[in-house]
Amino acid sequence: MPRVSLLFLVSGLFLLSTVFGGCAPQDRYRYETIKSEYADFACNLARPATDDPSAPRCAINSQLGLKDVLEIAQANNPDLLMALARIERARAMLAKSAAPFYPQVNFYTEYIQGDAPSAYLFKAIDQRKLPQATVDFNDPGWFENYESGASAGINLFNGGKDFLNRKIAETGVTISELDRDGIKNRIMATAIATYYDVLAADQFTMVAKESLQTTRSQLEIMDVRFRSGGALKTDLLSLQVRMAESKERLLQSRNRHRLAQAALAEILGVEPDVPFSIAETRSYAIDIPGDPLSAVGYALLHRPELAGAREKLRQSKMALDAAKAGYLPTLDFMTRYYVDDPAMKYNANRDNWTAGLYLNWKIFDGFATRSERAASLAQLQEAMAADRKTLLAVKFDVKKAYFNLDEAEERLRVASSNVQTAAETFRLVKRQYEGGAANITRYLEAELAHNQARIRETSAFFDREKARAQIARSVGLWTGPGESKKE
Repeated sequence: MPRVSLLFLVSGLFLLSTVFGGCAPQDRYRYETIKSEYADFACNLARPATDDPSAPRCAINSQLGLKDVLEIAQANNPDLLMALARIERARAMLAKSAAPFYPQVNFYTEYIQGDAPSAYLFKAIDQRKLPQATVDFNDPGWFENYESGASAGINLFNGGKDFLNRKIAETGVTISELDRDGIKNRIMATAIATYYDVLAADQFTMVAKESLQTTRSQLEIMDVRFRSGGALKTDLLSLQVRMAESKERLLQSRNRHRLAQAALAEILGVEPDVPFSIAETRSYAIDIPGDPLSAVGYALLHRPELAGAREKLRQSKMALDAAKAGYLPTLDFMTRYYVDDPAMKYNANRDNWTAGLYLNWKIFDGFATRSERAASLAQLQEAMAADRKTLLAVKFDVKKAYFNLDEAEERLRVASSNVQTAAETFRLVKRQYEGGAANITRYLEAELAHNQARIRETSAFFDREKARAQIARSVGLWTGPGESKKE
């Protein structure tokens, strides 16, 4: 009996260690613990240019050009890191799908005791110790048995479902990679647009500062003239109102710049209060197809959404065929080698083995296979509709992007012409005002028109650059082999 006590003791200790080992470390699953343990998974940005190992990660301490912004966003954007994790998960599922093609091997040891006649008979026979004398099998009495052995088995046929499941897993990896490409395509376009938003906000701030400085200078002159009786109080009040408006525009421009900078920091995957500056890159960041027709052709070959929709369609057809496999039989091979003994004194001369083929054909499963096939067919129909919708959406996306570029280029031409006209008008009115031929109202109107023209030109210029980035996104320029970027 001590062997029985030992076996139960070991089993009890094993269960206790499993239960308490999984429940005891409460801090293991706290948010702070997990975040610190896997910090590198959520922050992939290279360390700053320093050899100090304690230097903080996810830090930007330099002036960033457009190329730097795109490289950091590609390496550190959380959406892209999530997409990479999904790819790794899909690859793990692909590896798991190969398991049915390998034999399953198990090792086991069991202990039983009792007085069941059937159990006594079979265990005594497997022990090769069945008494030669007649035994009352209706009342064999108490018995015990130890059994240790190994079993192995492999499925030989299940209607091709395992093969199709592996193909589905392979397609899942491809879909995950295409999803990553689509996210990268969007992130690059968004990074460019936000980069130009920062530059535009900086230009607006500069114009607002100049306007404020001009208004302040004129207010000082007007105050002197008013005190000497050479100006009306209404002129002084008009300048004071304009001064307040200029301060308000400067505050709005600064806030717009801060918001754009924070939005860019989010795209780069860093904290919004991380200090960094932007270096202006006014040249084209990308090369795009020259006309919408060639752009549509390029998009049909390189947009990851289209390729992803087609892979999902293939995956749905595989799932439909896998569902049909439920109507077919399965064939398995199983083998087992084991030894039995009431005192755990195993002997190779009393070993046992079995091997066999097992054919199973489920004649009726409560219409489960039929329902699964119907669901897979509906999923296939949905995938076909999604493929058509994606194709139409991509074509419309390309057309829309080129329409927006045409508008932005026309606005830039008009705005540039207006800036020259407004600048000349302001120069003439300023000269007239200083000579006393124009009143303060006319001067303020000309100054305001000049500043607004400059802001519209700046906005139109950066809108054109953002429109070009949207064209690049619409054709999949950041995902295909024809990817092209330049400073």
